[in-house]
Amino acid sequence: MATATRPGSGKPTPPVNSATTSSAPPGAQRPPLSDRLGAWFRAHTQITSWVGAILVVGAGLFVWTLSTKHRTEEIASRDLQGARFAFENQNYPLAASELAKVIANYSGTNAAAEARILLANARLLEKQPQQAITVLKDFAPGAPQAYRAQAYGLLGAAYEDMGKPRDAGESYENASAAARLDFLKAQMLSDAGRAWTNAGDTTRAVAAYRRIVSEFGKEGIAGEAKVRLGELIKGTAS
Repeated sequence: MATATRPGSGKPTPPVNSATTSSAPPGAQRPPLSDRLGAWFRAHTQITSWVGAILVVGAGLFVWTLSTKHRTEEIASRDLQGARFAFENQNYPLAASELAKVIANYSGTNAAAEARILLANARLLEKQPQQAITVLKDFAPGAPQAYRAQAYGLLGAAYEDMGKPRDAGESYENASAAARLDFLKAQMLSDAGRAWTNAGDTTRAVAAYRRIVSEFGKEGIAGEAKVRLGELIKGTAS
């Protein structure tokens, strides 16, 4: 292998080893991840500042939303108490007026949902089934789970009062499906059976009563369902 000589000295210059020119000696370890992340953040201070600001603002908005919702629920509950007092004292016109205000002012709250249930009750007690239907028809399908069965049950009663047993039967069956307790499921099915019978739909009436007997046989209303079922089957056979 040829060697270079230093100018003017005649002495050979040692050959350059390429391994000695690499950036890191063999076997050298990379810096820890925490150090590398720290270096990246120091090199990108503007980006990290923006990210931090966004996180702080987001957290603040979340807390503010929760706080506002909580305050709204408290105010709505107080207003609902006054309307409920009028309802319990059978001052239905005043109750209806106050309940309508709760519904309008606090839409989306639990108090507003309960106000709809009470308002529908007030309308039915005042012999105003059409107004009760107006209150419940659009509300019932999307009502909170805790109020859905009641909403459909009252809607069924309103349809019965209006002489619409077929619509009543559908509403009662929806109420049974939404109910959480077996006795209420059975009661709503019994109401559906009555409505279907009045509508002249024996097939659906029989199906409703059979469900009570087969699925809710331990409930008190099962005895009545057996009687109604027997009457319907006997009437069909004759």
